[in-house]
Amino acid sequence: MAKELKKTKPSIANAPAAAAGKVPKKGDAMVAQESGSRNAPIINIGIDRQDRAAIAEGLSRVLADTYTLYLTTHNFHWNVTGPHFNSLHAMFMTQYTELWTATDVLAERIRALGHYAPGSYAEFSKISTVPDVPQTPPKAMEMVRILVKGHETVSRIAREFIPVAEEAGDDPTADMLTARCTVHDQTAWMLRSLLED
Repeated sequence: MAKELKKTKPSIANAPAAAAGKVPKKGDAMVAQESGSRNAPIINIGIDRQDRAAIAEGLSRVLADTYTLYLTTHNFHWNVTGPHFNSLHAMFMTQYTELWTATDVLAERIRALGHYAPGSYAEFSKISTVPDVPQTPPKAMEMVRILVKGHETVSRIAREFIPVAEEAGDDPTADMLTARCTVHDQTAWMLRSLLED
C-alpha cells in the first residue's frame, strides 16, 4: 500500500512570484534584525521563521515610509503660510497625529513577529521610498502636492506586502496593511481635492 503524502502549507519560497517572500528592498538594505535570547521560548505563532523575517522586513519598509511622511507632514504643519494657513495647519495636525499613531502600531507588529523595529534616521534613510522633507519650505499648495505623492507611495508600498503576509497566513498583518492603505488612499483623495479647480 502506497504511503499517503502529508500535505503541508506552501512556504513563501514556493509561493507565486508576487507573494514569494521576495521583499522589495531599497538598495538591498535590510533592517529587520531578529530579536530574542536563549532564555525566551522560541516564537511559535504558526508563521514560519523565514516568513516572519520577510513580513518584518516589509513592515520595516512601511514603517520607514510612514515615519518619513509623518515628519514631512509635521514640518508642513509648522511652516505652512498663506491664505489657507488655518485650514491647512489644522488638517496637517490631524494627519501627522494619525501617522504618528500608525508608526507605533507598525513597530509593535514587527516586534510581535520576533524582530527589532528600525527606529533611527540612518535606518529609515536606507529603506524609505518617500523622499525626505524639502529643506526650504515650499508654498502651501506644493506642500499639498508633496503629501498626495507621499500618501500614494506609502499605499503602494503597503500593498506590495499584503500578498506576502496573506501567503504566510499572517492575517493580522494583512488586515493592518489593508487598513493602512485605506487611510492613505482617503487622505490622498482629500488632499488632491484641494488642488482641483
